[in-house]
Formats: sequence, structure tokens, C-alpha cells
Amino acid sequence: MMQTEIREASTFIQDKITTSPAIGLILGSGLGVLAEKIEDPVTISYKEIPHFPVSTVSGHKGQLVAGKLEGKQVIAMQGRFHFYEGYSMKQVTFPVRVMKELGAESIIVTNAAGGINKDFNPGDLMLITDHINNMGTNPLIGPNDAELGVRFPDMSQVYNASYTDHAEKCAKDLGITIQKGVYVGNTGPTYETPAEIKMLRTLGGDAVGMSTVPEVTVAGHAGLKVLGISCISNMAAGILDQPLTHTEVIETTEKVKEDFLKFVKEIIRTLPQ
Repeated sequence: MMQTEIREASTFIQDKITTSPAIGLILGSGLGVLAEKIEDPVTISYKEIPHFPVSTVSGHKGQLVAGKLEGKQVIAMQGRFHFYEGYSMKQVTFPVRVMKELGAESIIVTNAAGGINKDFNPGDLMLITDHINNMGTNPLIGPNDAELGVRFPDMSQVYNASYTDHAEKCAKDLGITIQKGVYVGNTGPTYETPAEIKMLRTLGGDAVGMSTVPEVTVAGHAGLKVLGISCISNMAAGILDQPLTHTEVIETTEKVKEDFLKFVKEIIRTLPQ
């Protein structure tokens, strides 16, 4: 069933694009602007694609954009799906399966996240070195299809170390200061309480959000190389004495847009194939 749905979606997309993407991009809240830099773009609304969910969150355009970016063939999700929208984990991660079927060998996953590490500041970019799944479930629960991946996938190096090193070098070359850290995935849609943030810091989290972990888990299962980048859009609850809003998230990502664009474009331009 899953294989059939993956093939139907990928066939629909392949009929509309002329090349096979090497890199998949998942663009989080306020970060979809990167897709606007893709050359010779083919844009496909999620509503058109068989078995695709639809983005319901502000800051997520809800479309695939395929084409060339910095000399590489890419396919970008301009907006993602979240577990808190009511979708199943399999629906949330379905596009990753489709990217793999289309020929992608790696994905770059981005998100807007709350800063847990007190050394971080809103507007910082953080390379994800590892994650904590605090969602209470896993997208791989259920029967395993051996054609999609092994029953018990190793997650110890799911964030590709050579990609992280490459991204660090790109940041240094561009003069962009970046952070590195552990991303915690919660279900949302509520922001965390101050007590929860204190707990997550004790557990080793540096940033927290409501996405990424499911997609990266499935990417690891599928054998894709992963680079993860968080935009620290606000400091998490209890660190600063102020309420948290999605508006603040979008405002911060807008402020760091230029650095984000330069950074990811340089990573893609110089990424070894």
C-alpha cells in the first residue's frame, strides 16, 4: 500500500519535472523564501499530488518547487506537515519517501525553533548534531517494508557528520556565526511551559520545535544523508519574561533571511556529489 502510494505520487511529480533531484529541501516556518531562488522552477501545489496532505499553518505556502539551485538539481517543500495538524506520522513523512523515490540522495531539513541553550540568541542559526524524540511516537511504528529500509535503523549518525563539517566551513567562509546543538521534537501545538524547558535543558536539549524529528527518522530509514539547520526564532519559555507567539517566529526568520539564504546556497553550491 505504502509503496503504491509513493509510486503514484512520484510518478505524478516526475511527469511534471524534466530532471531527477539530487537534493531534497524541507523548508520550515518563514524559511520557504529559499525556494524562490530556484532557477527554472516547476511549482506543484500539494493539493494536486496524490496522497499528499495540505499545509494548514501560516508561513507554509504548501507547494513543491523543483529546479536548479546553485548548479544542483533540487526539489523543495515550501512548507511542511506537522503531527499537531492532525496528520498521521506516515502522512507527515510521506514527502521524504517520495523524494527518495524521485532520486534524491540527501535532504536538508530546516525549521524555526525555540532556544533552550541560554548562550543562544534569537536569529542564530544552529546546525543540528542530534535530536531527542519527545513526541511519544515514531513514524516507523507498524509493519516494516524491507524495500523502504531495515526494521531497526541505526540513528547514531543520522545527521551526517561530513555534511555538518561542510556546513561549518561554509559558515566560516561567509563570516556567519553559527551554533551547533541538539534539537528536541515535541508534538505541539502549544509552546512549552517554563518547567518543560527546564527539563529539556537538563536532558541535553539546545533548541525545541514541533517538526523535523519525524522526517529525519524516515530519512535515516531510507538511507538519505541529512543536514539539519534550525533558525532560533525566539528564546523558549521561562528564559525571557515574555509570551511566545507564532508572529515572533515569522518576524525573526524574516530578519535572518539574508544570512539563511547565503548560508544554504553556499552549502548546496559546494556540496560534493
